[in-house]
Amino acid sequence: MATTTSLTTSYSGAGGKEYIAASLLSGSTIENGLITVKPNVKHKEVLKKVSTDAILKDASCDFTATSTLTLTERILEPKELKVNLQLCKADFRGDWEAIDMGMSAHDSLPPNFADFLIGHVAGKVAQRVEQNIWAGDASTSGDFDGISTLIAADALLPSGQEIAGTTVTASNVIAQLGSIVDAIPSSLYGSEDLKIYVSQDIARAYVRALGGFSVAATSNAGVGSQGTQWWNGGALSFDGVSIAIANGLADSTAIAAEKSNLFFGTGILNDTNLVKVLDMSDLDGSDNVRVIMKMTGGVQYAIAEDITTYGITNSAN
Repeated sequence: MATTTSLTTSYSGAGGKEYIAASLLSGSTIENGLITVKPNVKHKEVLKKVSTDAILKDASCDFTATSTLTLTERILEPKELKVNLQLCKADFRGDWEAIDMGMSAHDSLPPNFADFLIGHVAGKVAQRVEQNIWAGDASTSGDFDGISTLIAADALLPSGQEIAGTTVTASNVIAQLGSIVDAIPSSLYGSEDLKIYVSQDIARAYVRALGGFSVAATSNAGVGSQGTQWWNGGALSFDGVSIAIANGLADSTAIAAEKSNLFFGTGILNDTNLVKVLDMSDLDGSDNVRVIMKMTGGVQYAIAEDITTYGITNSAN
């Protein structure tokens, strides 16, 4: 069965030659460098964790092996994913650029519509990958387990680093972010790549709180007396820790971790942008067009003990 097409733009005279797609959520986590990318994971990759006890000892003339090194590992195993989309030219012959399609009964796909399809499908995949990175569930077709899904089932997450959470608003966001920072292990505080990855609603609440809207409207006008106009998408931080907006996180959830502890793996990084558009008329005589995409993707962290969660229930603790 052909995938249902929804064509809301019609050809009218010589105008309207540009195709307009709905605004797509870009894969901001990867694009903005908020996660460590491993682009050439063929099947799986072992993430090794090395821990030691008190390694520094008092000096003596003899060699005494008094320290212990423990090696543990986690597996990054990207999941195979695909896009198979089929369109019939007849579905858009009357609406989409009749001139470019020509008058022949054996119409070819207009090049600019092929470009539209490629951009549209790649954008949709980027959106799904962004959501999967943080909250994906491998039991759902098209998903791989996200960071929050993995950590929620990991008994190695210290209970003191699991913050129960609540619905975050401008009036409580300062206290809630404070509870996250207070739970971060002291050995990590001050790390250059330590971040608090927050959901969109937490980020908005924080911007409004800094804009003076956390209490009565008459209280103050916020940073620089500009209300929320002081912020135009630049950097955010709290108590010296960088805040990153993770578009894939569920509302009122957050994860504090080092970027170097979070990994996205794929077979070939360019797979996320590789789409084939096949006109089937020369292959099977049909009027169908197929869009094909194949990729692998998955996430993993190396050290659960270095992660702090907010609003994510750990079923293993």
